[in-house]
Amino acid sequence: MIGDASGNDFDVKGFLKTLTPRPGIYKMLNQKGEVLYIGKAKNLKNRVSSYFRCQTASPKQQAMVSHVADIEVTVTHSEGEALLLESQLIKRYMPKYNICLRDDKSYPYIYISSLHEFPRVTFHRGAKKLRGLYFGPYPSAGAVKETLKLIQKIFPVRQCEDSYYQNRSRPCLQHQIQRCTAPCVGLINQEDYGLDVEGTVLFLEGKSETLINRLIEKMEKAARSLDFEQAAAYRDQISRIRGILEKHFVHGERGDVDIVACATRAGMAAVQVFFIRNGQHLGNKLFYPKLFEDTASEKILQAFIAQYYLDKPIPSELILSHDIDEIELLQDVLTQHAKRPVSLCASVRGERLKWLQMAMTNAQSALNAKLSNRQGLYGRYASLQEELGCSEIPKRLECFDISHTQGDQTVASCVVFDQEGPVKSAYRRFNIEGITGGDDYAAIHQAVSRRFARVKKGEYEAPDILFIDGGRGQVNEAKKALAELAINNVMIVGVSKGPDRKAGMEKLILTDQEQPIDFSPGSSALLLIQHIRDEAHRFAITGHRQRRGKAKRESLLEEISGLGPKRRQLLLKQFGGLQGITRASVDALSSIDGISKHLAQKIYDQLHQQDGN
Repeated sequence: MIGDASGNDFDVKGFLKTLTPRPGIYKMLNQKGEVLYIGKAKNLKNRVSSYFRCQTASPKQQAMVSHVADIEVTVTHSEGEALLLESQLIKRYMPKYNICLRDDKSYPYIYISSLHEFPRVTFHRGAKKLRGLYFGPYPSAGAVKETLKLIQKIFPVRQCEDSYYQNRSRPCLQHQIQRCTAPCVGLINQEDYGLDVEGTVLFLEGKSETLINRLIEKMEKAARSLDFEQAAAYRDQISRIRGILEKHFVHGERGDVDIVACATRAGMAAVQVFFIRNGQHLGNKLFYPKLFEDTASEKILQAFIAQYYLDKPIPSELILSHDIDEIELLQDVLTQHAKRPVSLCASVRGERLKWLQMAMTNAQSALNAKLSNRQGLYGRYASLQEELGCSEIPKRLECFDISHTQGDQTVASCVVFDQEGPVKSAYRRFNIEGITGGDDYAAIHQAVSRRFARVKKGEYEAPDILFIDGGRGQVNEAKKALAELAINNVMIVGVSKGPDRKAGMEKLILTDQEQPIDFSPGSSALLLIQHIRDEAHRFAITGHRQRRGKAKRESLLEEISGLGPKRRQLLLKQFGGLQGITRASVDALSSIDGISKHLAQKIYDQLHQQDGN
């Protein structure tokens, strides 16, 4: 009975007797109701029972079982359904004892609109609600931007915002450097522009040979007509396409393939994915799954594929660095999810083997770099423990900073570090209200109070050390805020820049010491403190600038009589911000619902009065 080991009354034998042999998923919970582990099973009774047989349970399973206070079961129709549900729940709960993939961002695409006479080629992330063509997904925003730059060199199709395009009166710089044919001012007709769009589509679809053959025909036709200037332009276009193909296209591939390689060492793992779409290498992306203990690469790949691909577009083929146990089950589930055949393969030859070896080398190199950085960071935490006299090496640090302009639009930042570095998902900003402008003491008090009120409710984990960018006054306010919340187990450290405000000359202020602590310049602990302090400063300034910019936009429009909140928001959305509204003509402004000609003129005059218009 588990109750004997974990101090609860969960009757294991009674539970197992009633457990069904059907497929499904099981959630193991501790006494607080937190999910420790989520698993799937073809036979729930057999699988769950295996955890409680001492002779077959692994050390990891024994450690986990000692904390189990309850088990919840969900029965499914098939093992495939159980796999789908398991991957969804693991991503939701991120259980301590599961292999968890930290991947919460949607992937970017290249989007070509079909709503305009002169379509736009642009970056897109999020739901595919607009009519048009989507190409991707790309591994990163940088990969999309690089591809857009390449496209612009070959096909001068517009990439500007609609609000900018609709309000041009003369060609922009992109036309002058021959990266756009200026449809905004009628310098190209719809038919010729459509040919450039068609070429862009063929290029992104990987139909480069078709594209080149068409351009060759046009070049020869132009030469026969003695239009040698146009023939030379086609020749240069063909040359640029061939140059790009040599760098980005994968020999022998015509479809969609992902190459997935896993490397493990010292309780960490790196998964490298190479994305090939329409025979074109779009780039690669690294993942570092969260592991509880040393885990075989095969198990990591199995968990990765289930969690990563079941909510994303799935390529026709996955090439894997290791054979996985449930490859047929995964293949069937991915095929059903994609509604077309999907194959998984770990045995390849020729050109594909070279790509797989390259992915494996990248994964191993990234893992080595990560481990090296982790060891260096661990050394900094150990140095911090020694310098501050902590009983244990700190596991979690938080730092607060304040940013404002002469007391206006005050923003406080809170950044979080753990022993692997910045935890950006835990960063928070606070818009400070109800204080005297420029009162940094009151701002720190409010920000710390708001943050730790939620810590006390259990919404956030409490830090071991709370750093405050400031002197004795700010530290005292943070101490007062924690005292009001009856939180007394957090060390507070002020980071003062010193009399000359030079990096490396910082002084640390502790609540229980009158004299500040001096660290030797370049010490490991001081480098860690400077890192978290600078990150808090950066995050605060960014938030303040955003808030100040928003206030400026709103204040300018608020001064216009007859322009209420709904119309202001409509204008900002339609023109993409204040800059777009400022560039708009009176006719363009009056084309918006609810904006009369008279009101449009008032808006135009208000936004241009500083220019003397």
